[in-house]
Amino acid sequence: MSQPRQQGMALPWWLATTACAAPPPGTGSLADWLAFLFLSPCPQRALLAAVDLVFLAACLVLLARRLRRGGSAASAPPEREALLKKPDHTSPPLFRYVVALGASTVFAAASVVLLVLAVLLLPNTPWRAAEAAFLAVHAVAHGAAAWTVAASRRAGAAPDAHLRVFWLATALGAALFSASAVVRGADDSLLFPDDVIAFAGLLVSLPLAYVAATGFTGHGTGTGDIEPDHAGEEAPASPYVAASFLSRATFSWIISLINKGYAADSLTVNDVPPVPPSHRAEAAHALFMSNWPTSPGSRHPVGVALWLSFWPQLVLTAFLGLARLGAMYVGPSLINQFVAFIRRGGTPWEGLRLVLILLVGKAAQTLASHHYSFQGQLLGMRIRGALQTALYRKSLRLTAGARRAHGAGSIVNYMQVDAGIVSFAMHGLHGLWLMPLQILVALLLLYTYLGPAVFMTLAVIAGVTVIAAFANKFNLAYQLKFLGVRDSRVKAITEMLNHMRVIKLQAWEETFGSKVREIRQEELGWLAKIMLFMCANTVVFSSGPLAMTVLVFGTYIASGGQLDAGKVFTATAFFHMLEGPMQSFPQTIVMSMQAFVSLGRLNKFLMDAEIDTTAVERVEGGAAEGTVAVKVQGGVFAWDVPAGEETSGSNSQPHHGVAETGQENGSELVTVLKGIDVEVRRGELTAVVGMVGSGKSSLLSCVMGEMHKVSGKVSICGSTAYVAQTAWIRNGTIQENILFGKPMHSERYSEIIHACCLEKDLEMMEFGDQTEIGERGINLSGGQKQRIQLARAVYQDCDIYLLDDIFSAVDAHTGSAIFMECLKGILKNKTVLLVTHQVDFLQNVDTIIVMKDGLVIRSGIYRELLASCSDFSDLVAAHHSSMETTGEQGCHVQNTESSQASTGSVDVPSVDSKSNDGNGETVGTATNKKAGSSKLIQEEEKESGRVSWRVYKLYMTEAWGWWGVVVILAVSLLSEGSSMASNYWLSYETSVGPVFDTSIFLGVYVAIVATTIILEMITTLIVTFLGLQSAQAFFNKMFDSILRAPMSFFDTTPSGRILSRASSDQSKIDTSLVFYVGFATSMCISVVTNIAVTCQVAWPSVIVVLPLLLLNIWYRNHYIATSRELTRLLGVTRAPIIDHFTETFLGAPTVRYRQNTPLILKGITVSIKSGEKIGVVGRTGSGKSTLVQALFRIVEPAEGRVIIDGVDICTLGLHELRSRFGVIPQEPVLFEGTVRSNIDPTGRYSEAEIWQALECCQLKDIVASKPEKLDALVADMGENWSVGQKQLLCFGRVILKRSRILFMDEATASVDSQTDAAIQRIIREEFAECTVISIAHRIPTVMDSDRVLVLDAGLVAEFDAPSKLMGRPSLFGAMVQEYASRSSSSQETDG
Repeated sequence: MSQPRQQGMALPWWLATTACAAPPPGTGSLADWLAFLFLSPCPQRALLAAVDLVFLAACLVLLARRLRRGGSAASAPPEREALLKKPDHTSPPLFRYVVALGASTVFAAASVVLLVLAVLLLPNTPWRAAEAAFLAVHAVAHGAAAWTVAASRRAGAAPDAHLRVFWLATALGAALFSASAVVRGADDSLLFPDDVIAFAGLLVSLPLAYVAATGFTGHGTGTGDIEPDHAGEEAPASPYVAASFLSRATFSWIISLINKGYAADSLTVNDVPPVPPSHRAEAAHALFMSNWPTSPGSRHPVGVALWLSFWPQLVLTAFLGLARLGAMYVGPSLINQFVAFIRRGGTPWEGLRLVLILLVGKAAQTLASHHYSFQGQLLGMRIRGALQTALYRKSLRLTAGARRAHGAGSIVNYMQVDAGIVSFAMHGLHGLWLMPLQILVALLLLYTYLGPAVFMTLAVIAGVTVIAAFANKFNLAYQLKFLGVRDSRVKAITEMLNHMRVIKLQAWEETFGSKVREIRQEELGWLAKIMLFMCANTVVFSSGPLAMTVLVFGTYIASGGQLDAGKVFTATAFFHMLEGPMQSFPQTIVMSMQAFVSLGRLNKFLMDAEIDTTAVERVEGGAAEGTVAVKVQGGVFAWDVPAGEETSGSNSQPHHGVAETGQENGSELVTVLKGIDVEVRRGELTAVVGMVGSGKSSLLSCVMGEMHKVSGKVSICGSTAYVAQTAWIRNGTIQENILFGKPMHSERYSEIIHACCLEKDLEMMEFGDQTEIGERGINLSGGQKQRIQLARAVYQDCDIYLLDDIFSAVDAHTGSAIFMECLKGILKNKTVLLVTHQVDFLQNVDTIIVMKDGLVIRSGIYRELLASCSDFSDLVAAHHSSMETTGEQGCHVQNTESSQASTGSVDVPSVDSKSNDGNGETVGTATNKKAGSSKLIQEEEKESGRVSWRVYKLYMTEAWGWWGVVVILAVSLLSEGSSMASNYWLSYETSVGPVFDTSIFLGVYVAIVATTIILEMITTLIVTFLGLQSAQAFFNKMFDSILRAPMSFFDTTPSGRILSRASSDQSKIDTSLVFYVGFATSMCISVVTNIAVTCQVAWPSVIVVLPLLLLNIWYRNHYIATSRELTRLLGVTRAPIIDHFTETFLGAPTVRYRQNTPLILKGITVSIKSGEKIGVVGRTGSGKSTLVQALFRIVEPAEGRVIIDGVDICTLGLHELRSRFGVIPQEPVLFEGTVRSNIDPTGRYSEAEIWQALECCQLKDIVASKPEKLDALVADMGENWSVGQKQLLCFGRVILKRSRILFMDEATASVDSQTDAAIQRIIREEFAECTVISIAHRIPTVMDSDRVLVLDAGLVAEFDAPSKLMGRPSLFGAMVQEYASRSSSSQETDG
C-alpha cells in the first residue's frame, strides 16, 4: 500500500520494484526474469490472484453440476464405493471446521478492509490498480471458501479437494510474500505496511495449510477422508489425535512417552500409545486400493495409486521443505550486516533487531525441518503399511505358476526391503528438486553480493551433473543385478529354514551353506560396485561447493572486485549450506533409483497372474438328496508354470503340454487333466484312486479353482473345505487351530474331537487342547497334524469336503476309526471327495473314480470296477498280494486288548526303573523338569537400557581391529582440520581489509581446498571398504550360527525372525550403517572443533556454550532413551509379520521337537544286530519318528546312551555321525533346482549311477521323458512333483548313497500298493547287507522284517520276530488283525 522506504543497500531490481511491467528485453538474464515473476511484489499478487480465479471457476463448475442434478447426490456404483466406509453416526471434528472457517473469514474480511484503504489512501497509479484488483479477487475467493466450509459442515461431509488445493496454494503464496519481505527487512527496505501484513497472512494461512494437508478428519487422505468404523472408539486413546494444533506444532504430545521411556529405561509394546485409526495399515490399504488404476494397461499402477492416495501429504511435505529452505537463508543473509555492525558500531537496538531476526529465522527453520521429517516419516509409514498389506493379500491369490516364479523368499524381500525402499523414497524424492532449488536461490542471493562472478558456478554444476548422469547410468544396472542376487540369497536361506530338519538329518549343512555363500559373494561384488559409485558421487558432490568457492572468488578478484570479510563469509556461508544437500544428493539419487527398481518389482508382482475366480461356477441348489454337488463337464485343465519349467507326475505328462502363454508373469500353461467328466451328488462319499502321478490331487485342485481352466465347465453347489495331503498347521494352540476363527460350540467341538480320534492325544498332553503348537507343528506327529487339520475342516461345517490322502499318516486302527466316526459318521450327510491309496475303504464308498495319466478312465462302484477296469483290479490285486502273508498269520491271532505281551529278548523297564544295556552301563528314564508351561515359541529377546559399548566396538573393530578405528579417526581429523584451515585462511586474509595479493590468497586457498577434497575421498573410501568387510564378517558369523544351531533353536524360533535378520537387518548393515558411521564420526569431530574455535576466538561464549551443552546433554539423554527403545520395539515387532506371511504362504512341511517339551521316549533299551531289518510300528504319536531323531541326535538323550558299532554317538561330531546314515524322512522334501541337484546334492556321483538309482526308485521313465533329462527343473518346495513322486525321489537319494544303516520314516505312506511292493522288493535286493530300520503304518511293509519293534506311549511294548509275535497274544498281532479285517469289518458296520 506504499512505496518502499529508503534502502540501506542496493537490492536486486526485481526485489525492490513495485512496477507491474516487466523490464525491456536485454536488461536481465533468465534468472532475473524468474526472480521477477516469483519474488517481485506485483507479479506475486498477479499469481495469487490467478489462483483465486481458478478456485472461483472450480466453485462455479461444481455448483453448476449440483444444480443440474437437482441438489440430490446419486449413490455411487458398487465398484466406486470406498472399501472402508465412514460410520453413519460420526461427523468430522468441529475444531477443524472452526479453524478453517475462521481463517477463511479473516482473510476475506481483511481483504475487504485493505481494499477500502487502498482505494482511499493510495495515489492513482498502476500500483493502486493492481493492489485493488488483487484484494477484490482475494476477498471474493476467501468468501467463497468460507461459504463452502459452512455448507459442508451443514451437510456433515468433508469439503471437496479443490478447496484444500486452494488453501495450500494460498499458503505457498503467503510464504513467497513473506520471503521477499524478510529479505527487504534485512536490508531495511520494507514495503510498509504490505510486508508487515504479509507476515500476518502467513500466520493465518498456516492452519489452512495444515487442515488442507491432513484433511478435516486428520487423516490426510486423497479425495476424501476415509475412516474405519472403529475410529470413533479408539481415536481418544491416541495422543496424536487428541493433541491440539499447538501441541502438534511443538511436538509436546510426545513428551509423556519420552518421560516414560527415560524413567523406565525400557519400553514394552503396551507402553506405546496406539496408532491413530487413519494411520493403520488397513486404512492405508483401503485408500491405496480405492485408487488402484482400473485400466489393465497401466504401466505403473503402484506409483499411480500411491500418488492418488497420498498426494496431500506429499504436497504438505513439499510445502514444509520450501518453508525450511526459505528459513535457512536468513542466517547467511544477515552475516554481512553483522560484520558491518561490528566494524562501524551501532545502537543496541540495531544489534538486537539483527539477533531477533536471526532467532526467529532459526526457530522457523527448526520447526519446518522437524515437521518436514516427521510428516515424511508418517507418510512413509502409511505407504509401507499399504504396500505390505497389498503384497500379503496378493500372495494369497497368486496362481501356482506365479507362486513358483516368485517364491516365499522373494516375497519376503518385497515386503521387507522393497516396500521399505519405496516408502522411504516417497519422502526423500523431495530432495531431487529441493537441492537444485536451494542452489538456485543461493546463487541468486550471492549475485547481489558478488555480481556476475557467481555464474562461474554453472561450470561446476554442469560438470557435476555430467559425472552424476554417467555414474548413475551404470549404477542403475548394478542396482538391478544386486536386487536380483539378494532375492536369490534370501530365497535360498528361506528354503534352508523350511527344510532344516532334513538338511541336518542328511548332514548337508555345508553343501547348502556353500550355495548361500556363493550367492552372497556375488551379491557382495555388486554391492561393492554400487558403494564405489556412491563414494565417487559423494566426493564429487561434496567437493562441488569448495570448487564453486574457488572459482567465484577467483573470478570476482580477476574482474576487479574487492573482497572483504562481509562478502567472504557471506559467500562461504551460502556455499557451506550447499555442502549438506550436495553430500546427501548422491544418496538421494541412489535411493530414487532403488525406489524406481523396487516399484518395477512391486508392479510386476502385484500385476501377476491370479487365480481365476470365475473358473468355478457356484450354483444355488436344494438340500435334497440326489442333487448334484460337484460337476465337471468336458474339463481340460492346466497348471501355469514359469517359462522353461515343466510339471511332473500328477501335474502333467510331457505330451500333454500346450504352447499357451500370455500370462502376466510370462508363464506357460501345461495341460495335466483332459476330458474330465465327473459328477458327484449331494451326500455321496466318492473316492479317487490311481497310481502315483495319475492326477488325483490335480482333480481336487480343479474343483477348487486352483488350476487354469482351458475348456469345459466346473460347477459346485455349496461351501467347500479342503484338507491337503501335507498338513498345514498354524502356530497357536490346538483349540485355535481347530476353531480357526469360529466361535466355540462345546458340544460340537467335543463331537469332532472324538470323530477325529484326538481324545487320547489331548489326554496325554499336559495342557490338553491349550497346548501350543510350534511353527510347522514341531511338537506333533504327522498323524496328529493330519487329524487336527481334518478336525479344523469338519468344524467349519461346509457342504463339500475335498480330502487328499488323509489316511497316509495314521495307523490302521486310527484310520478305520476316522473312516467310520468321521467320514461315515459326522460327515455322513455331507458331500465328500476322497483321494486315497487305501484300498480297504473302497467297498464302503458310494462311487469310485479311477484316474490314469490325467484322465478319468472309469467310475462306478467297487464290484463293477473290479470286473470291468483292469487298472483298478491291478491296484486291488497289489493290495491283496501284500495282505496274503498278513492274512495267513493273522487268522491265528487272538485279540488281547489288555495283555502285557512279552518283549522277546529285551526287558522293558518301567518309566521310573533302570536297566542294564549289556555293556555295564545304566540307562534310565529322565523326567522333564521344564515342561511347566504351554508356551513353546520363545519371545524375541529385546535389549534394554543403553547400547553397550561392546556393540560399537564389535562393529568398528570387526574388519581391521583397533587399527581401523585409529585410521578412520586420523583421516577424519585431517579432513576436518583441512576444512577449518580454509576458514582460517579466509578470516586471516580479510581481517584487515580488502585482499590485495590475489595470487598468494588464491594459491593457498586452492591448495587447502585440493587437500580437503583428497582427504575426504580417502576418508570415504576407507570407511566404505571397512563397512563392507564388517558387513561380510557379520553375515558370516550370523550364517555360521544358523548352520550350527541345534534343531531346538529352529523349533522355538520362528523362521520369520531369522529371515528378518537375514534380509532387512543385513541390508541395513550392508548399505546404511557404513555411511552412518562416517557421518557420525565427521559430525562429532566438527562439533567439537567448532566449539573449541568459538571459545578461542570469543572466549565469553563459554558462558553461554556450557549451559547450552549441559541442556543438550540432559535433553539428549531423555530423548535417546525412548528413541532407542522404540527402535528396538520396531525391530521386534517386524518379525511377526514375516512369521505370519511365511506360515501362510508355505504351510507346515516338517515335524519339530525341543528340549523342554514332554519326553516322548521313556527309558527304552533295544539291541539291533548288524544287517538286521527292523520294522517299527505303533499307534500315531507313540514316538516312532522321535526314535529316528534320537538316533540322528536331532534330539539329545536326557539320560542313557546310544551305541553304534561300539561307539557312543554322543562322542561323535554331528556331521561325522549323520553323514554315515541314510534316511527317508516322514514328509518328503525337494529343493529348488534340478533332478540332479536333488538326488545328488553333494555332486559326488556319476551320471550312470544317478540313472541306475532313478531306475530303482521307479522314476527313470518320467525323468527320461523330459527334454532336460537330469537337468529338468524342480520348483520351490517341489511343487511340480506329486507327493508320491517326491517320496520316490527321496528314496533314490538313499539308493545312491548306499549307507550301511538306513532309516525309513513312513517312506511309502504316499504311494499306492503296487509302488510300495516294488520299493520293498528293491530294499530287499539293494540293501541286503545293510541295517534297515523302517517305520510304517502299513503292516505288510514290516511283515518281512527280521524283528518288529512295537512302541506304545514312548515305551517298548514288544520287540521280536513277526512270526513269534503273531504266534502269541500281542499288540502287534492285534494290529495285524485290525489291518487284515479292516475292509470286511467296515463293510459289516456300514451294513
